[in-house]
Amino acid sequence: MDGRDLVRSVKVVGSAGAVARGLRTVRAAWRRRRADAAGLPPRGAERARVPGAVRGAEPGPGGGVIRFSRFELRILVTVSGAVFWGWDGAGPEPSYALTGRCPEPDPRAVLEPDTDGGWRVVAERVTVVVSRHGAVEVCTPGGVPLRRALPPRWWEPVGGGTARWSQRSEVSADARFFGLGGRASGPRLRDGTYRLWNTDPGGSFGPGDDPLYITMPVQLVVADAATHLVFHDSSWDGTVTLREGREGAGSGHDQAGRSELRMDGGPLRCWVMVGTPARVLHAWAALTGAPALPPAWALGHHHARWGFGSAREVRRIVAGYRERGLPLDAVHLDIDHYDAHQVFTVDQKRFPKLPGLADELRRDGIRLVSIVDPAVKAAPGNAVYDGGAAVDAFVKDASGRPVRGVVWPGESVYPDFTHADVREWWGGLYEERLGQGFAGFWHDMNEPTSFTAFGDTTLPRSARHSLEGRGGDHREAHNVYGLCMARAGYEGLRELVPGERPFLFSRSGWAGMQRYGGTWSGDVGTGWPGLHASLSLVLGLGLCGVPYSGPDIGGFDGSPSPELYLRWFQLGAYLPLFRTHASLRAGRREPWEFGDEVLEHARAALDGRRRLLPYLLTLAHLARRTGAPYVRPLWWGAPEDRALRDCEDAFLLGDGLLVAPVLEAGADRRVVRLPRGRWYDTVTEQVHEGPGQVLVHAPLSRIPVLARAGAVVPVRDDDGATALEVWAPARGRSGGGLVVPDAGDGWDEPEIERYAVRWEGRRVVVVREGEAGAGEPPYPVRVRGLG
Repeated sequence: MDGRDLVRSVKVVGSAGAVARGLRTVRAAWRRRRADAAGLPPRGAERARVPGAVRGAEPGPGGGVIRFSRFELRILVTVSGAVFWGWDGAGPEPSYALTGRCPEPDPRAVLEPDTDGGWRVVAERVTVVVSRHGAVEVCTPGGVPLRRALPPRWWEPVGGGTARWSQRSEVSADARFFGLGGRASGPRLRDGTYRLWNTDPGGSFGPGDDPLYITMPVQLVVADAATHLVFHDSSWDGTVTLREGREGAGSGHDQAGRSELRMDGGPLRCWVMVGTPARVLHAWAALTGAPALPPAWALGHHHARWGFGSAREVRRIVAGYRERGLPLDAVHLDIDHYDAHQVFTVDQKRFPKLPGLADELRRDGIRLVSIVDPAVKAAPGNAVYDGGAAVDAFVKDASGRPVRGVVWPGESVYPDFTHADVREWWGGLYEERLGQGFAGFWHDMNEPTSFTAFGDTTLPRSARHSLEGRGGDHREAHNVYGLCMARAGYEGLRELVPGERPFLFSRSGWAGMQRYGGTWSGDVGTGWPGLHASLSLVLGLGLCGVPYSGPDIGGFDGSPSPELYLRWFQLGAYLPLFRTHASLRAGRREPWEFGDEVLEHARAALDGRRRLLPYLLTLAHLARRTGAPYVRPLWWGAPEDRALRDCEDAFLLGDGLLVAPVLEAGADRRVVRLPRGRWYDTVTEQVHEGPGQVLVHAPLSRIPVLARAGAVVPVRDDDGATALEVWAPARGRSGGGLVVPDAGDGWDEPEIERYAVRWEGRRVVVVREGEAGAGEPPYPVRVRGLG
């Protein structure tokens, strides 16, 4: 027995408000420890292995197999230019990240001997060079190295079992790292070690907390030569240690940037995509699946709270919005609307006739969104528990008994979402939610979380999972648990309401989660650091292929000052998920609770959000078709601009707008770094020229938003119709933009409308381009920036 854990156990029980709950978390922690001691093989002596010397090669479609003295390496270049390599027989499948359709090999890719005794695969978009000892180098078509993966190393248990492995890689000295899922300290990842294990931090978090709810072995690396995305397809626990390069360090020679990945198990296989940021994210979406398209209402304003407590309080809040003329599109109900916190139930005393409340809100254009937790109260008589037990749905331990954890309803069991039959059963349960009038779903606690007094707040690592019939344990299943739960919900909703786009967002997930919906920040701390972290998370997740996300506006806990609340609210109005939310113990989050001045400025932000709805819907459709996030770093269109790579306090919303939120207390102006070109202040129409830095006004009434010269931004007029807001290009220049009209819901694939903007004499002319030639736009046009 570990004495420190015994002390922790005593402290938890002694300090808990509810002694019974404290005892349950202590029992859960020791139960998990005993389960792993009995169910996991002991880690004994290990033998280090490396590939050895090259022995030969066998060409194949898109590349081939290169044999070394101890291992073999499979290389594949796809028709899209994506590169795959796998060691020791690892292929692209099975994979939870991929869509299930194996990419087509590039028939023009050729495996040929290299000059130093190694081999190389030459393709149109990329060249892959393999040294005679197993280093793999990815180069541009012109031969410029982007990433060099050194020979990997395995540590194999002498008595057999799962091998650990590590992979060190080098990138150019000027390169910057992004990605790895949701990182509060990002979006640019500084030197340090980042863990790959989805984790509930157990309270509010800030920029220094890591890991969080969504981790992914996905790096986006931006350098002068090109951008590349690298994905190591293993869902096991691991770490990534990053060190940025130094140009001219020491003796005057460049020092390469370095990345070292260490994994506790799983196949050593890797995907690399090379090109511009847009091309790389397009290839990533083609590989892992198109982002889900939200219904139009999901791009409006959402109001949530843990602790509404009753239908009467929901009506009071909604009436507050209505009486003040504030737009509201959705209300979210947290676990307090459940009967004793049990999933797929309703507390009939506090929320009687919930379908009637939902209908009442729907008539005002407001949807209800329900929280859904995976943990099921382990109690016979609970319909979900009885139904799951009947189909053998729950995760088991090594002895075949259901694994128990402690969550909000108490002692709970967990569905095994890595089994297709369990996903089908769970997806069918959303019929009850739809019957209660819910239109959207918010997955929480699905890392999965189990409250414990010490140690990992999750299931035992020895817990057994189906893993699609392959069999395995929680070491492999943990990081994909939330992803598989999202799949279960999404596919169930597609069956239950086939004519509607499911709206689902999930606290936890993994690579490929965008196929089923989005995510949110989780329990971000109330404070200016939490505001910083909110933007970091949205930007970083977008670069990992998850375009729809947003924070808890105002932070999850505490009481924000009026200024902090307003600045957070103004930022949220330009993020995909625009949602206020707070914990049971936090202060209010309604705009009118912060005084008349804040209320009026929040009203302006809400009106601005509603005005941009056609633009946001266009970005949603483009994200689905191209993988491009709505919210993009400033370097998106100019990754070669090193100054932009280091800019983390502003972002592009699509191609047309630059948003510069206020992230510091007391600021009424701020410095904005501009990409190349002309930019207009969208309020004053003042002109700014980039590249470079400008000082702009940021009064409490608004945050700076700039429009790119030549941009075409679809907006919503006061009468609800769509119009085109066109920002005049500089003289002698042209511009343009895209519009995707949307019916609000359904599965029609609307045509992408293309518009061109140019000067003709002293007039700015806007035309719609099509196969039959140019024509008049079908919308009213307003040209701005003419002075």
